[in-house]
Amino acid sequence: MKSLNLKKIVYVSVVSLGLALASLAANPTKNQARVAITQIVPHPSLNLIRKGIEDELKEQGIDGDILFENAQGNIALAAQIAKKFVSLKPDIIVPITTPSTQAVYAAASSQAIPVVFAAVNDPISAKLVPSMDKAGNGITGVSDLPPVADQVALIQEILPEAKKIGVVYSPGESNSVAVLEIFEKALRDKGMVLFQATAASMVDVAAATKSLVGKVDAIYIPNDNTVVAALEALLKVVQENGIPVFCADPESVKQGCLAAVTHSQYGLGRQTGKMVAKVLKGTDIQELPVETPAAVELSLNQDTAKVLNIAFPKAALARAQHVVKKEEKDYAPAS
Repeated sequence: MKSLNLKKIVYVSVVSLGLALASLAANPTKNQARVAITQIVPHPSLNLIRKGIEDELKEQGIDGDILFENAQGNIALAAQIAKKFVSLKPDIIVPITTPSTQAVYAAASSQAIPVVFAAVNDPISAKLVPSMDKAGNGITGVSDLPPVADQVALIQEILPEAKKIGVVYSPGESNSVAVLEIFEKALRDKGMVLFQATAASMVDVAAATKSLVGKVDAIYIPNDNTVVAALEALLKVVQENGIPVFCADPESVKQGCLAAVTHSQYGLGRQTGKMVAKVLKGTDIQELPVETPAAVELSLNQDTAKVLNIAFPKAALARAQHVVKKEEKDYAPAS
């Protein structure tokens, strides 16, 4: 009798194992995946996006190799990284920022390697997707188009007398050009004037900023990778001349910009990671339209305001998620 029971147990175990293997074959997942991540420059905000992606993948149970390369602000190097990643045939490539995404897409689109991008301001003008509610050819992701209207309203709230606003940007970055058009219209609607200063490379940022001295009441920096990578040089110029700087990047507020209305960079990374996990677990990338972050955050730098003799309105302080203070190494929650 015991022998029969043993045979029965063995038989049931074999059948159960067979059914489990059949289920896995019918419903494959990429839990052991090779994910390639690349970004255009080393910067705290982009690093936070990458961390958000990696943390989300871990939470989603995606194991395996994560490859990472940084182009150090070099477009040619970004193209080389893209080609290298394609040759390694990863399960998915995740480029961060518009220049990296354009390089990756040019290399990967003919190789059937799915691409999920993060932090692309305008994927339509970057020629990555046909519209915001559709994926491109094997590509989708999370757009981080800055809340420009909210930023203009913030400039008016903090500097009600400001009428002339300068922008430093790289004309070679389609993301910045797209944002600039929206920003100029938003300023015009409020009776304000835009002054442009272009910086083709990081070494041009200081000179471009100096060209705005004496002409503008404030400067705005879009999510321009060239300018953000050379933020220290820009801030040196504005600090010497007492010009307030608004930005689209919360980490830049920590470094000395006055204020920003932004998306959470880490949250954007987690949102991107969710999309990556869906693709790796079997969702057709063509079924995933481009996403945008829903919430915005207000960041204020009290130290910079003090140096510029600017008092933040009580209403702005009350709704700010983050306030940078001298005694804090990181953001202090608004009180």
